[in-house]
Amino acid sequence: MTLLPIFLKLEGRPGLLVGAGTVAHEKIGSLLKTGVRLRVIAPRARDEVNQLAAEGKLEWIKREFQPSDLDGNFIVIAATDVPEVNAAVYREAVARGIACNSVDDIPNCDFFFGSVVSRGELQIAISTAGESPAVAQRLRREIDEQLPEDLGSWLAELGELRREVLSSHPRGEERRLLLHELAQRQICDSALCSTRQLARTGREAARAVAGHVALVGAGPGDPELLTLKAVRLIESADVILHDDLVPEAILGLAAPAAEIVNVGKRCGTKTITQEEINALMIEHARAGRSVVRLKSGDPLLFGRAAEEMDGLNEAGIPYEIVPGVSAAFAAAAALGRSLTDREWASHVIFSTGHHAQSHNREALPALEAGTRVIYMPGRDLNLLAAEWLAEGLPADLPCAVVSRAAQPDQQIVHTTLGELAAIAPAAAPSILIAGWAVRELREASNVEDAQTSQGACRLKA
Repeated sequence: MTLLPIFLKLEGRPGLLVGAGTVAHEKIGSLLKTGVRLRVIAPRARDEVNQLAAEGKLEWIKREFQPSDLDGNFIVIAATDVPEVNAAVYREAVARGIACNSVDDIPNCDFFFGSVVSRGELQIAISTAGESPAVAQRLRREIDEQLPEDLGSWLAELGELRREVLSSHPRGEERRLLLHELAQRQICDSALCSTRQLARTGREAARAVAGHVALVGAGPGDPELLTLKAVRLIESADVILHDDLVPEAILGLAAPAAEIVNVGKRCGTKTITQEEINALMIEHARAGRSVVRLKSGDPLLFGRAAEEMDGLNEAGIPYEIVPGVSAAFAAAAALGRSLTDREWASHVIFSTGHHAQSHNREALPALEAGTRVIYMPGRDLNLLAAEWLAEGLPADLPCAVVSRAAQPDQQIVHTTLGELAAIAPAAAPSILIAGWAVRELREASNVEDAQTSQGACRLKA
């Protein structure tokens, strides 16, 4: 069945509801919200329907349905407890060219009531073409839980700005792009609000004033783990300068006109220097563009953000920082273990493979009470394992290497410190977690030897 999703204006138009029992009462609430002039035909009615009629919110005619009741109506709903009556209402409505819905009777329906999520003037209607209203209701609840409560008020303010733009800017591609950019932005009450200024001056004038840089965390690679702010900035960016490990699923969120530049470094191979990355950010921002510096994980953890912030500060370029889900947390979620544990781990040590192999480290906390998280441990773990064993860590210390955490091709290898050097190289990006906090997982899983587990315990947004 092919359906066209549409939203009808019913305010002031005549509508007929045949039936006044429980099923009919469920439809009345939705209908009255539209402002329809509702007439109800039924020999008997629930007390609530009778009360609505007494209050003048609908008209109740206390008798059996007659075909002539359909005349002059814009929309008809058959909701009696007698299928034969509902079918007769539908046949007579079709003969008169009036759209009719016979409740819970798919063949006798020209349209279906959807499950609706509302935020002010925003409405999201879900239909299963009558196949399973329960599924539509479940989806409605899930969507409702995810939508911000203030979305309706934001939409009302956006509507005011849109009308302002339509009245003050000439029709054309520039106006269309301006409206799309406004739809990606937050709106504040201040007269100095950058979004309101953009609506008044237009995109080109706004860009002539100043650009902007956002250091955005792309998380471990799963688009569902992006923050809402990260998604908004990616979708509205003019330029995206991204790490090599940011997947296409996230880059695909960018606008078609956005300039996307890979400024990543893989396996020690540098195709671009940090100074050149800084220069690109500054150049694009000074040209009035919105720049997103998109980094894997969190931008403030092993992402050289300090150097980029120094460069932006020296150039006088405004910037903001948007945190992301760090790979350590995605990897811990993949293992199904906490990085801290009241019994086994009272602290966490974050380091990179390069720093972990340095002989000039500061003294570490008590070895028996911590979890070690090593970012980018490298493909050869022999030196790292030898150093830890030399520090006095036991050979049976549980270890786990998580590759491409939270992505569809995620892989997990469980092992021990003594066996760490023998495991096969993991696909990048990978992270090493070591400590007694993962001990129970090995015991519960009866993992006696190092083994690979794919897709375990996927992290949920």
